[in-house]
Amino acid sequence: MTIQIGCIVEGHGEVEAVPLLIRRVAANLYPESAVIIPRPIRISRDKLLQAGGLEQWVEIISVRIGAQGAIFVILDSDDDCPAELGPDLFHRASQVHTGLPIAVVLAKCEFEAWFLAAAESLRGQRGLGDDIHPPNDPEAIRGAKEWLSHRMEGSRSYSETHDQPALAALFDIEQARQADSFDKCYRDIVRLLEELQKASDPISKQA
Repeated sequence: MTIQIGCIVEGHGEVEAVPLLIRRVAANLYPESAVIIPRPIRISRDKLLQAGGLEQWVEIISVRIGAQGAIFVILDSDDDCPAELGPDLFHRASQVHTGLPIAVVLAKCEFEAWFLAAAESLRGQRGLGDDIHPPNDPEAIRGAKEWLSHRMEGSRSYSETHDQPALAALFDIEQARQADSFDKCYRDIVRLLEELQKASDPISKQA
């Protein structure tokens, strides 16, 4: 089976990190499947949130991936509540009527909070110390990038474009699921994969 997922992301690092994350989940659940993820479209948060912005880009990416695929949108919640903003954005994206499965994920407060939740699995990686521990509430920290920088040895500091994709390939997914917004992210990826699997299964189509 070939799976195609088009992604809309906010940050520079997520252009590489998000496809890595999706492929990791897919490889675990459907190792026999080929996963095609075109280079994600990167759009600023402000443009996505403005009236018609998200809808415009959902339509654009649906044309890009065609009828057989799914759409995955991810951005940081910043100071907004993911449980409030997320459903609103999902509703907006669903109104485009692409006919494709869609997921909208908001990382609370930022993508890097998920690395903090899985900090133990990142010990000794990318310059991080061998003794780091996750904070009590990783998603309550405003400045997860700075948290990582402060725990890097020597003169290193966290680089979104270089470290985010690398850590996305390394962090323990089950540890990260202790963060509510990542658990939702994981479940949404699984849902998209399952829907694509069913859509490509001749038996399911006949049922």
